[in-house]
Amino acid sequence: MPSIFSYQSAEVDWCEGNFERSAVIAEYYNTDGTSLFSFLLLVPLSFLVLEGAEPPRAGGRMELCHLEVSLLLAGVFSMYFHMTLSYVGQLLDELSILWTLAVAYSFWYPQVYFPKCIKTRRHFFWLTGITTVISTLMSFVKPTLNAYVLNCIAFHLLYLTWKELKKCNDKRVHRMAAVMVMWWALAITSWISDRWLCWLWQAINFPYFHSFWHVLIAMSLLYCCPLVIYFDVTYEMPSFKPKLEYWPSDSWPVVVPYVTLEEPHKQC
Repeated sequence: MPSIFSYQSAEVDWCEGNFERSAVIAEYYNTDGTSLFSFLLLVPLSFLVLEGAEPPRAGGRMELCHLEVSLLLAGVFSMYFHMTLSYVGQLLDELSILWTLAVAYSFWYPQVYFPKCIKTRRHFFWLTGITTVISTLMSFVKPTLNAYVLNCIAFHLLYLTWKELKKCNDKRVHRMAAVMVMWWALAITSWISDRWLCWLWQAINFPYFHSFWHVLIAMSLLYCCPLVIYFDVTYEMPSFKPKLEYWPSDSWPVVVPYVTLEEPHKQC
């Protein structure tokens, strides 16, 4: 019986051929910087800008630090998984995403959507923590299903975004949400194509759609994070008015969005 750390001991294998371009890297394009630069470059870049504009409230910087570390670990574990296709790598890849989602939900899930039995953010932390522990243990039952379940969480996030957009009249926010959904739709299409249409891509010698998934989902996160902070400010700091901006300029074809705050205004 092979070790859980052994190469190709994972229950999942993606469409790209194994060890075709390297004797030590199983899936070269899913591992290299072209596919994972998204988490190791784009995500830190977005947080450098976000931290410069993060609202001055207690815990704000720490929340961003936790999420940034979680995303970076997700990128590192994904690289390890695709390099080895090991069982441990598969679980680390999937669980790092689960834990990142848990961190995001714990800090930024709007209190207005809490279950009726949850009265405070502290109680919600405990609920999220217990749910995460149970989900982590269940991940070992049928690892081949983990990726599908994690992708389904995106529909809940899209639903929450839709609920918030209904309350928001800022066209800039609606446009950024539309761009985020566009990148996510392209990302999930690439993921499904690699998973279900592998025979077609191998027939035409182009089995690289999972590497596209890495880049496209990171582009979606680049727009998702400022939206989350925008709505968080709206709920947690009502005396401030958040505004979405783009770095380095609105006119650039590729930009990093971020949140700024207008001067505090008095409440009636």
